[in-house]
Amino acid sequence: MKLINILFILLGIGLTSCIDEDLNIDPNRPSSVPTTSLISTAQKHLTDNVKSEEASLRSSALFVQQISQVTYTSQSRYDIPFGYSAEIWSGLYTVLNNLQEIINLNTDDATKDLVTADGAGRNVTQIAISRVLKSYAYYALTDIFGDVPYNSYGSDDTDFQALQQNPDNITPKYASQEKIYEDILNELEQAGDTLLKYSGEKTFGVSDIIYGGDNAKWAKFANSLRLRFATRLKIKNSSIYQSHFADALQKGVFTSNADNAVYGYAAAAPNEAPYYRATVTANRRDFALSKPFIDLLKGENPQIPIADPRLSKYASVNNLGVYEGLAYGLTEAQAGVFSSGDVSLPGTIYSAADFGEVLLEYSEVEFLISEYNNWSQANYVNGVRASLEKWGVSPADINAYVSQLPPADERSVLNQKYIALFTQFLEAWSDYRRTGYPDFLIKKDDVIFSGVVEGQPVTYTFSPLFGDGSIPSRLYYPVKEQTVNLQNYQDAIQAQGNDLIETKLWVFK
Repeated sequence: MKLINILFILLGIGLTSCIDEDLNIDPNRPSSVPTTSLISTAQKHLTDNVKSEEASLRSSALFVQQISQVTYTSQSRYDIPFGYSAEIWSGLYTVLNNLQEIINLNTDDATKDLVTADGAGRNVTQIAISRVLKSYAYYALTDIFGDVPYNSYGSDDTDFQALQQNPDNITPKYASQEKIYEDILNELEQAGDTLLKYSGEKTFGVSDIIYGGDNAKWAKFANSLRLRFATRLKIKNSSIYQSHFADALQKGVFTSNADNAVYGYAAAAPNEAPYYRATVTANRRDFALSKPFIDLLKGENPQIPIADPRLSKYASVNNLGVYEGLAYGLTEAQAGVFSSGDVSLPGTIYSAADFGEVLLEYSEVEFLISEYNNWSQANYVNGVRASLEKWGVSPADINAYVSQLPPADERSVLNQKYIALFTQFLEAWSDYRRTGYPDFLIKKDDVIFSGVVEGQPVTYTFSPLFGDGSIPSRLYYPVKEQTVNLQNYQDAIQAQGNDLIETKLWVFK
């Protein structure tokens, strides 16, 4: 599978946001209609961008304080370069254009019969899988920025102007986050229904790195994503929350780790996992597990006073053979007294070149169902077990840990969900913004280190460089939007609030 992965990624390499500029599509030549190459490229670039340094390691992973910076620490104190926003924005819209091109090829009379050749699957299922992945890319964009240009399959909503057929439209409106979330849920419902209808068939074959072309698994993924996104609207629109959640459960969601949506990277260059590229390939040791997170896993946080067997999976020991987290939010001068050998770096599983990056997993589904069922104990335990099993914890250690869990309630379930979302940093950040849990994360003026440094007792407190002292609520829009799409940028600011990291997004207010 890894060899196939590499082959198809190489086929797709170099595709950028404007697909019809890079591919000379001749409707009379089937070999020039490569939806299989497009889907491989789109899946890789989607995962690369959501898990990138800009969207993950140097922003959301720091905001949820599971990771600390070893050397250059300014992002952990909320000095987020505008260039990060530009990279995330352009990267995800490139993915969206790739996926839209698949939809276009499957709906154009000149090409729609050609793209189903060689076992690529039906037009409707190719479109459905593309709609699922588009929904995921838009979720990332709107959770990071708020209102963004948006496109919906078959919609005539005048606010949905992104990815239009007219390539000269470089000034699309920004759709409100409220509209985006409601439409994403409808997109996933319709796509899931189509995939369920043809659940015994395959689409894209081995070019589909996530599910190997299995329509039934894609249908489960679509419905499981509906649980995540419907829960975002639990307070904002209870009727939508209830209706989508119940319908998705009835149609079928993840029931084991075998259903997990995972993009498996390759051990060979240039297709290694994002964290590996950011550290091993770049020859850097910029990230350690944070002290608050290590202490939580050690059982030293009174909210979960039991040792977590995932500690040895998430982290590696330091030079003294112990697990030691790095204080979160140090200044660069303060961090300079700690070397990477003093603290626990991420463990070998996450650090592997062929790590499988998770887009959604079974444990999260169980935690969402627990919340839906008024913090159900059974679903809570299922979620914890699923996470432990996924990380390879032994059955005996699983049983011992589960037997000591605090009873299910809002705090207990969301704390365990936070632990299980390690490596899914964007979703952990979104869940924190939605719920306020975990409620022990460090804020302005909190003590982050107290001890002896170079023979002198010291106490360091957390001092953010930007924002209002709380964990950031969003990232800035790319600077280019203020020149290329100024009026719509200004309209978005007028509706949403100032372009600041502390401006709360609609779905998280």
